[in-house]
Amino acid sequence: MSETLTVHEAPLAQGSPYRQRIETGPHQWLADLPVPNGGDDAGPAPLDLIAASLGACTNMTLRMYAERKQMPLTHVQVNLRRERRERDGRPLDALLRTLTLEGPLSPEQRQRLLEIAGRCPIARLLEPVMLLECSLAD
Repeated sequence: MSETLTVHEAPLAQGSPYRQRIETGPHQWLADLPVPNGGDDAGPAPLDLIAASLGACTNMTLRMYAERKQMPLTHVQVNLRRERRERDGRPLDALLRTLTLEGPLSPEQRQRLLEIAGRCPIARLLEPVMLLECSLAD
């Protein structure tokens, strides 16, 4: 993070008391909780923001790697699903990524990109506290 990121409460008079405004440089967006949790669903929930960060970082990492290795990757997409799992007998959040890799890639290149996905900076940050799984779409 090269700039300061600020998060502050931004509830509306009749709106969610959990609404947050996030600002960094020229960018602003909202976070909130879903309606069943007392929010107005005015923006992604905190865990959705974490999942989005993992997805964006995965795609950026794969794009950089494919460009550096001159792989014919024409498009990359990651779909994420959150589940509750167990590790060492305790409940834990899990983020399951499914990668769609487009382009005339060899099976070896597809497998290598799958391996690289697990090395993105956000995945390395999250692995000690969450279960992360990654697979290729058919």
